[in-house]
Amino acid sequence: MSASNSYLITAARIVVTMDDDRRELPDQDVRIANGVIAEIGPNLDPQGAEVIRAEGCVVTPGLVNTHHHLYQTLTRAVPGGQDALLFGWLKTLYPIWSRFGPEEMHVSALVGLSELALSGCTLTSDHLYLYPNGARLDDTIAAAGQIGMRFHPTRGAMSIGESDGGLPPDMLVEKEADILEDAIRLIDLHHDAAEGSMVRVGIAPCSPFSVSRDLMREAALLARDKSVMLHTHLAENDEDIAYSLATFGCRPGQYAEELGWVGEDVWHAHCVKLDQTEIDLFARTKTGVAHCPCSNCRLGSGIAPVRAMRDAGVPVGLGVDGSASNDAGNLILEARQAMLLQRVARGADAMSAREALEIATRGGAEILGRHDCGQIAVGKRADLALWDVSGIEAAGSWDPVALLLAGPTTVRDLFVEGRQIVRDGQVTTLDLRAVIALQNALARALAE
Repeated sequence: MSASNSYLITAARIVVTMDDDRRELPDQDVRIANGVIAEIGPNLDPQGAEVIRAEGCVVTPGLVNTHHHLYQTLTRAVPGGQDALLFGWLKTLYPIWSRFGPEEMHVSALVGLSELALSGCTLTSDHLYLYPNGARLDDTIAAAGQIGMRFHPTRGAMSIGESDGGLPPDMLVEKEADILEDAIRLIDLHHDAAEGSMVRVGIAPCSPFSVSRDLMREAALLARDKSVMLHTHLAENDEDIAYSLATFGCRPGQYAEELGWVGEDVWHAHCVKLDQTEIDLFARTKTGVAHCPCSNCRLGSGIAPVRAMRDAGVPVGLGVDGSASNDAGNLILEARQAMLLQRVARGADAMSAREALEIATRGGAEILGRHDCGQIAVGKRADLALWDVSGIEAAGSWDPVALLLAGPTTVRDLFVEGRQIVRDGQVTTLDLRAVIALQNALARALAE
C-alpha cells in the first residue's frame, strides 16, 4: 500500500535518524514519496509535495512494538486480576476471554492499534493465541489494514488444557493439527515477504506451559519451511522458571534451544529471568527479546537484564504487552520505563534516553527482520513520528532528544508507508470516537 501522495516535512527542530551513524540533524527537511524516504537536507524544494511544517518538532523513526495482545484492550483493569501474579491473573481472565468472538477481536484491535499509533508506533506485532466462537487472526489483520498500520500478526495457540496439566481451560485449547493447518492458511493468504510489506505473519505457540514439545518443534519446522518468524513467551517470572524445571527438567533457554527455538528468525517475549548462560546463548544465536517493562512491573515479574543482554549482543526491542497486564498501550512511555528500570537495577548510567529510543525504533525493527524500517535514511520506508516539543512538558529543555522520553506522550503527526495516519494528534483513518463507544459497549456486555 504505497502512498501516491508526497510530503515535505520542513524545518524540523531536529531529525533523529537512527541511521548507521546515529546522526541527529538540526533544522532539516525530509521528503517522502511513494512510501519511502526520498531526500533529507536543509531548505529542500517542495516540488509539488504537500508541506508539513515541523518547527518545534523532533522527528524520529516510527516506534516499533515487538509484543502485544491486542484483544486484551477489552479487559483492562478487571477486578480479581489487578493484584495477581502471572498464573493467577491468567486464570481470572481465561473465562472472560472465552466469551470473545470475531467482533470483539476486531474492535479491540482497532482500539489497541489506534492507541499505539497515537504513541508514535508505526509497526507492531501481535500475539493472538486464543480463537473462541469463530474468531480468527484475520479479524485483527483487517483492523490493521483499516488503520494503515504496518503489522506483524502471529498465529498463536494453546493446545494443553487443565485436564492435561496445562494452565488454560480446556475450552480454549485447540488440536495441534488444526493449529498448524490454520498457520499454513494464514501465511499463504496474508504473508508478504517483500520489502515495504504491510503484513508479515509469524507462528507463535503461546508458551511452554500451554503447548506440547511436539507443537513447539513442529511450529519451528513449519516456520522455517515457510520462511516466517517464530515468537513465544519465555522465562517471564519465577513461576515460569519453576514450571520449566519441574516439567522439562531444564531452564527455559535450554528448552528453547533443544526445540529449535533460537536464531535470527526467533524472538521471545519478556525473558525477565534469563541467566548468563541463556543470555550468552541468545547473543551467540542472535535470538531476539521483546522487553515489556510496564507489564513486568504490573505483574510483579521483575526487571529483565536488558543491560546485560545489550552488552552481550542480544537483539532487544520493546513491547507494550497486552492492556490487561499493562493497563495501557503507549510505546513512548514503555521506552521511558525501560530506561528507568535499568537505572534502578544498575545505576544512573545504566541506560541513556538515546539508547532507550534506539531500542524502541531500530532495535525493534531489526528483531522483526525489518531492515527497511526503524531509521530515517534515503531509501528506507517512510515511517515517521513528529513530536511537538514546544509545549509545557518540554519548556526549558536543553536537549529535546533526551527530553522526548519525558515529554509529549502522543505524537502530533504519524506517517506509515508515506501515508499520514495521525494528523494534529487525531487518527485520520477511522472514526475513533465511534470505535471507542462500541468498545465500551462490548466491555460492558462481557462484564454483565
